[in-house]
Amino acid sequence: MRTTAELEERLARPSAGLVDDLGKLDGDIVILGAGGKLGPSLARLARNATDDGRRIIAVSRFSEPDVAQALRDDGVTVVAADLSDERALRDLPDAPNVVFLVGAKFGTQGREHATWFTNTYLPGRVADRFAGSRIAALSTGNVYPLVPVASGGSTEDSPTGPVGDYAMSCLGRERVLSHFADKNGTPMSLIRLNYAVEMRYGVLVDLAQKVLAEEPIDLATGQVNVVWQGYANEVTLRSLLLAGAPPYVLNVTGPELISVRQAARALGEALGKEPVFTGEEAPTALLSNASRCHALFGYPELTPAELIEHTARWVEGGGPLLGKPTKFERRDGRF
Repeated sequence: MRTTAELEERLARPSAGLVDDLGKLDGDIVILGAGGKLGPSLARLARNATDDGRRIIAVSRFSEPDVAQALRDDGVTVVAADLSDERALRDLPDAPNVVFLVGAKFGTQGREHATWFTNTYLPGRVADRFAGSRIAALSTGNVYPLVPVASGGSTEDSPTGPVGDYAMSCLGRERVLSHFADKNGTPMSLIRLNYAVEMRYGVLVDLAQKVLAEEPIDLATGQVNVVWQGYANEVTLRSLLLAGAPPYVLNVTGPELISVRQAARALGEALGKEPVFTGEEAPTALLSNASRCHALFGYPELTPAELIEHTARWVEGGGPLLGKPTKFERRDGRF
C-alpha cells in the first residue's frame, strides 16, 4: 500500500464472510456520519460486498465535496444532511439497516456541552427516528477505566469507568441507545473500538511522526491495542446480524497488547531514526480484550508487524495524513 488508491482498495476489499453476512440482511444500508475518517471506507466496503441492487446510503454534512463525489463515483448513494437539524433527520430515507458513526472527541475541553449533545443527545434522536430499523452504533473502549496491564484488558462484562467528559458522554450514548432499544424493541449492536489504524492516522502514525521529528514519546501509557481499520469496518457491518434488544456489546481491537516502546523502536529502525523517550511505563493503561470478537469473526488480516511496516513506508514516503492524532497518551480523559 504505497498510494491512496491502493490503500482505499485494500480498506474496501470485502471478505467472503462479510459478503455472506450482508446477503442475509434485507434492504438498504444507511451509514450516518459517513464523511468522517472511517465512514468513506466503510461505505465502499459495504458497496463492494453487495451486488443485489440494494442501496448503500452515505449521510453526512460532507464539508469536503470531493469526498461525496468520490463516493458517488464508487456507486454509493450520497445524502448531504446535518443530523442535528430535526427536519433533515426526519427527511432521511428509511432503511432497515443503519450504521451510526457520529461522534465528537477532540475539542471537548471548554465545549463539554457540544460533546454531550453530539455523543449522547443526538444518538437518542437518531434511535427514535429509526426505531423500526436494525442499528449498529460505534462506541469506544474509552468507556472502560484504566486497568492493570497484566489483566489483559477489559472484557464486555467488565465494569465501565469512563474518565473525562468524552468518555462519560460515550457511555451516555450507550445508555441512551439502550433506553430506545428497550422502549421500541429496536435491535442494536454497540461496537467498543480502540484503536483503529491505517496508514493516514492512528497510534502508529502518531508514533512514526514523533520518531521522524525526533520528538520525545511519553511512555506513561506504555501498552495499547491497535487494529486494522478494514477489520474494524467489516466487524461493524457484520455486527448488524448480532443486533438485539438489549444491545449486543462487542469489543473490537487486535488480539495483542502493543508495547509503545517496542513499536516506536521498530518504526525507528524502519525510518533510520532513534526514538526519543520520556518517562516510564505506568502499570495501568486503557486496554480491551476482544476475544469475543475474534471468536466470531477471526483475527485481523494485518498483524502489528505488517501495520508498522506499512506505516513506516507511508510516512517516510510523504503519504497524505488526516492530521487527527489519537492522543492515546492522555490518561486524564481530556482531549
